[in-house]
Amino acid sequence: MAEAELKSSEVKEMNTKELSISSQEDGEQAAHHGTSYDARDMHRLGKKQQFQRNFKYLSMLGFTSTLMATWEAMLASAGLALVDGGTAGFFWTYLGSSIAFSTVIASMADMASMAPTTGGQYHWVSEFAPRSKQRFLSYIIGWTSALGWQCGVAASAYLVATILQGLIVLNNETYTAQRWHSTLIMMAVLLISGLFNTFGAKKLAMIEGVILFLHIIGFFAVVIPLWACGPSNSSKRVFTEFYNGGGWSSIGSAVIIAQLATVFSFIGKSPDAAAHMAEEVQDASKTVPRVMISSVVLNGVMGFITVIAFCYKLVDLDAALSSSTGYPFIEVFHGATGSKAGTTVMVLIIVLLLITTNISMLATASRQIFAFARDDGLPFSHVWQKVVKIGVEIPLNGIFVSMAIPVILALINIGSTAAFNSIVGLLIAAEFTSYLVSIGCILLKRLRNEPLPESRWSMGKFAIPVNLFAVVYSIFIFIMSFFPVSRAGLSLVSMNWSSLVYSVIMGFSVVMYFVSGRYKYKGPVVNIRRD
Repeated sequence: MAEAELKSSEVKEMNTKELSISSQEDGEQAAHHGTSYDARDMHRLGKKQQFQRNFKYLSMLGFTSTLMATWEAMLASAGLALVDGGTAGFFWTYLGSSIAFSTVIASMADMASMAPTTGGQYHWVSEFAPRSKQRFLSYIIGWTSALGWQCGVAASAYLVATILQGLIVLNNETYTAQRWHSTLIMMAVLLISGLFNTFGAKKLAMIEGVILFLHIIGFFAVVIPLWACGPSNSSKRVFTEFYNGGGWSSIGSAVIIAQLATVFSFIGKSPDAAAHMAEEVQDASKTVPRVMISSVVLNGVMGFITVIAFCYKLVDLDAALSSSTGYPFIEVFHGATGSKAGTTVMVLIIVLLLITTNISMLATASRQIFAFARDDGLPFSHVWQKVVKIGVEIPLNGIFVSMAIPVILALINIGSTAAFNSIVGLLIAAEFTSYLVSIGCILLKRLRNEPLPESRWSMGKFAIPVNLFAVVYSIFIFIMSFFPVSRAGLSLVSMNWSSLVYSVIMGFSVVMYFVSGRYKYKGPVVNIRRD
């Protein structure tokens, strides 16, 4: 009897161990291949699972929220909004732009649920565009999206560099900011991002969860003392007094230009960042769109509170705009706290968060390069699509090229006093081109009542009006992105040269298509399985 009980106990113990091992294997399998939905999506898209799916909802929310960095970017780009609009223009353009831009994000989330792939916009264009235009449009958008991401990496690194220089000026009036100094700081930021994306890649998902916490805590650490300290403006001044420092023909014209600052803070790449990381996200067709919507809500609310707090504390507009630091928000922080030490701590919190933004941007930019190369869209595609395992699988060569190009972009603009504005304009133009064409393609498909892939996140009956508004808004912002900040005193130095850089890149991509692209590039649509 005792022997029988012993054997029974051994059997139960063996079964428990087998179940534990099986569960562990299932967990490892899920981490690499994802859910059954992920397997189904990759099968339909005709793609091989090459990356581990380490990201879940919270870690991906941290990734996109800190990458978007709306409240931090609103402060950093406040000078652009204040010159053309003042505090009232700043507030109302933020409110209007955030509502309008949400239609773009919702449209992108819809497509991301249908086709959760690292390719993002160029893939969606390839799948949803009219058959005769699929290959050409997809190729051009692939180049445009890649351009936008490289500009994003450059812009965030450049922000960190110049804000640090402004902080040095605040604490040391004898320091003279040199452009080569900012270039060196930018290179240091890119090096840090590169280390996190290579040797730290295995823990990147966990790190992004921690960064989300810092993103929220940092918001309170900056906004609470800003609200509590120093004198405040009247509500009438904050919400009704506009300013036209750019010399435009009317306040209305100035405010239209000023909204580019808001668009820059929202564009933080969130609309397609999650999409470009989709092949590393578990249950991507559901998680990715949820993350995209959640990040814009979270960042939108924090940005709204930050803008109000900033405008109430901006008691001297002229002093802020003429600040020796180069950034009005540093001047406002100093005026509110009356302390250089307190201002330094608040600004360093923002700098730290912007560095984490650069880490996420570099990760996503490298995935965009990898995806487009995987579909033979780039010269030497076999080099850029290479995946190397350093703890986890990463597109190592894509990371390297995404570190090198931003330095070149910074050097292109280094001779202009409007260098940052030109980079921002180029970023906005490039990204809105990809938004416009991809959303336009799915809108056309809906208007023609053509079948679409199954979606786990949908706008339902609101899809057509939301897509339509997003297309109109994208056209408008695309045109505005090439305007200079100021009409007064316009010269070769202060001109927004992003239009020239954009034209050169677009022209180059068209030439590349007819020279080699039309022979090598077929577009991801050819790999899609219709079953």
